[in-house]
Amino acid sequence: MSTERVLTALESGVLTITLNRPDKRNAMDAATVDGLRIVLADANVNADVCVVAIRGAGKDFCAGADLQELLDTADQSLAEHEGNALKLGDVFVALRKLPKPVVAVVHGRALAGGCGLANACDIVLAHGDAQFGYPEVRRGFVPAMVMAMLVRSVGEKVAFDLVATGRILSADQAAAVGLVSRVFPGAEFDGKVGEILADLSTASGSALALIKQQLYGLDGLSFGDAIALGAQVNAVARSTPDFKDAVARFFRK
Repeated sequence: MSTERVLTALESGVLTITLNRPDKRNAMDAATVDGLRIVLADANVNADVCVVAIRGAGKDFCAGADLQELLDTADQSLAEHEGNALKLGDVFVALRKLPKPVVAVVHGRALAGGCGLANACDIVLAHGDAQFGYPEVRRGFVPAMVMAMLVRSVGEKVAFDLVATGRILSADQAAAVGLVSRVFPGAEFDGKVGEILADLSTASGSALALIKQQLYGLDGLSFGDAIALGAQVNAVARSTPDFKDAVARFFRK
C-alpha cells in the first residue's frame, strides 16, 4: 500500500519501501511518518512479504526531520510536540517488532532522524559514498528518540561523541563504529544488495522471526536471564515445520 510520500513495491517476497521526497532529500514530515506507519502495518500482516527494504528516492536516503515543518509548529504545546514525536517513535518501534528482517539500503546522506531510521532497521547496507551522522546539536536540537537505537549499536562513549559534536561519518567510518552492517563500492552496490535481499527472502521465515525477537529481547537482561530466553527460543525453534523440513532434507542428501 503506497502513499504519496512513501512508495512500495513487492517482488519475490521483497517489499521495497521508498521515501519519496527527493526534492527535500526525503526529509520526514508528518505525511511521510504517517505513510511509514501505514506501510509497516500492512507489511506486518501481509504473508507475501518476507523481507522489507527501505530506500530513499533521488540522491539521498533521508536528511532527517522536515525543518520547515518543525519551525512552523514550534509554538505548539509540549503535549502536542510529544504527541508528534511519538508518531515517529511508533515507526521505530514497529521496525523492531516487525517479525521480518528490515534492511536499510543507504546511498547519499542519512542524517539526524534519517540516520536514526536506518539504525532502527535490522541490517544497514551502505553505498561507498554514503554519509551518516546526527548534526542536530548544530541547530540547537537534540537527537532524542534516535539515541535509544544509537547507544545500543555503538555504546555510550561513541554515541555521546556523535550527538555532541554532530560530526559526519563516511560509510567506512560508520561501519567501523557499528552503525553500518556492510559497505559496497558503487559499482557493486545494487548487485550485492539484490543478492542479500534475495537470500533473506528465501530463508526460513520462522527462524528469522525468532532471531529478531530474541535479539531485541536481550536488552536489559542479566546473563542468566538471557541464557534462559535463549533456551525458550531454542525450544520453539525445534518445533517449527521449517526446522523439521530442513533437517529431513539434510539426512536425505
